[in-house]
Amino acid sequence: MMIEEGQQAEEQSHLIPRHHGNDNQYAVTYEEAISKTGYGKFHYLVLALCGWAVSSDAIEVLSISFVLPAAQCDLHLTSNDKGWLNSIMFVGMMLGGYGWGSLADHFGRRQVLLGSLTVNGLGALSSSFCQSFWIFLLMRLVSGIGVGGSIPVIFSYFTEFQPKEKRGTMISVLATFWMFGNIIAAGLAWIIVPLDIGYSSPNFTYNSWRIFIAICTFPSLSSAALFFLMPESPKFLLSVGKEEQAAAVLKKIYDINNPNALMPYDVESIVLSSDSKTDSHYRSNATKNIKGTCGSKSVTKLLDSTIELFRAPLRRSTIILLIVTFTISFGYYGLWMWFPELFSRVEKYGGSPCDSVKGSNVTESGDQNCTIPDTWTYQSGFLTALSNLPGNLFTIFLMDKIGRKGILVIGMLGSGVTVFFIPLIHNKVQNLLLSCTFGLISTLAWNALDVLQAELFPTGVRSTAMGVSSAANRIGAILGNLAFGELVDIHCSVPMIMVAVLLVLGGLTSLKLPNTTKTDIH
Repeated sequence: MMIEEGQQAEEQSHLIPRHHGNDNQYAVTYEEAISKTGYGKFHYLVLALCGWAVSSDAIEVLSISFVLPAAQCDLHLTSNDKGWLNSIMFVGMMLGGYGWGSLADHFGRRQVLLGSLTVNGLGALSSSFCQSFWIFLLMRLVSGIGVGGSIPVIFSYFTEFQPKEKRGTMISVLATFWMFGNIIAAGLAWIIVPLDIGYSSPNFTYNSWRIFIAICTFPSLSSAALFFLMPESPKFLLSVGKEEQAAAVLKKIYDINNPNALMPYDVESIVLSSDSKTDSHYRSNATKNIKGTCGSKSVTKLLDSTIELFRAPLRRSTIILLIVTFTISFGYYGLWMWFPELFSRVEKYGGSPCDSVKGSNVTESGDQNCTIPDTWTYQSGFLTALSNLPGNLFTIFLMDKIGRKGILVIGMLGSGVTVFFIPLIHNKVQNLLLSCTFGLISTLAWNALDVLQAELFPTGVRSTAMGVSSAANRIGAILGNLAFGELVDIHCSVPMIMVAVLLVLGGLTSLKLPNTTKTDIH
């Protein structure tokens, strides 16, 4: 009996007194509650599903870059058209990221993931049947709207299930699934696009690159189906005052992780934060956001969440994060989405990508040099995608040791310096090696940024913050791809220098971000 009383006293020594009328009750914070569930089967299930969804987004975003060298024959693409096709996905992601992200802070993470992943898959599947450039462009826009919603919400959903001692590492693990999506897209392109398969008639063509696009929709549609089986984020439920539902989810997690054991806290003993003012503030804001979320009131609530990001104490972190996100997106996507095209040009004309642009541009009709690329283009794309693996392993094991900010700075500065050397290469092997180096180093920056933006903001505005950050991401990606489309046939060293300068600038700016390593999230 004395041992049991001693254990009870020890367990209650760190608990927070909570008053309900005349009753005095002890409460645990959400961070303590999620830690007490243990780490086991449920968390690995969440990782697998969220990882598959992240991979589906990567596949959808990057698949178009592998299509461009082959699709120019059917859609009569100029370099400017290719710039728009690379960019339109990000236009949709910009629109979807803000809208879906804000809705996730009002209606819940799970509901929004179901909708956004479905829109992503159906939009992309429809695009595979489009026979004209402009309709194809429109369907890619629809797909981008879905992708833009799922990316930030997946990370919010996943983060809110993680205890703080494992959060940095596990978010880094989740971020590696983007690499797997990249590898899957590159591998499928290597296998499918060069094949002479499909159907063709005078009025309708469904050939290998269209089959490739259709197959790439399976991950997003299957992810949407699987999310029907998952619970809502308990942290979101707690933030909107649904304590019993939050506790039920936590109990489910505990039961899966700890079979035949009793949960060590009850339904009414969980608070968001040990700071009662912080707890009541975010509960109040989130509860208000749930009420009246239809018509004009819904728009008002979405704007309120955004405005809160630009008020103290979040304003400084928000602005710095937007600058860093824009620069890395302009640099990374402005170059990465053009790698298959650059590989194709090097293979056709030799030398460096900047030497091979002479005579390689497609005419207004799109007929000049209209040939399906050989397997080297897709082999190179696959190896470049595979180069992300060392960077992902580095961040998984060292994210919580080195810190998020240090890895972000190293990744952005290193990738910026690498880009300076691309115009100086002399053959396709050097081009491949430098591209792989860029892929490895830039992965460090992306993974650190994923963790930072998930940890910098409280629950009530986390998905909105990630949606706003995603908007900056998309603007950077759009402008980067359009700049390449306009300038690559003049001289590719011009957009290369732009990319390098912005990456270095973003790395220096990221020094001003706070370090969130092993801190509580509110």
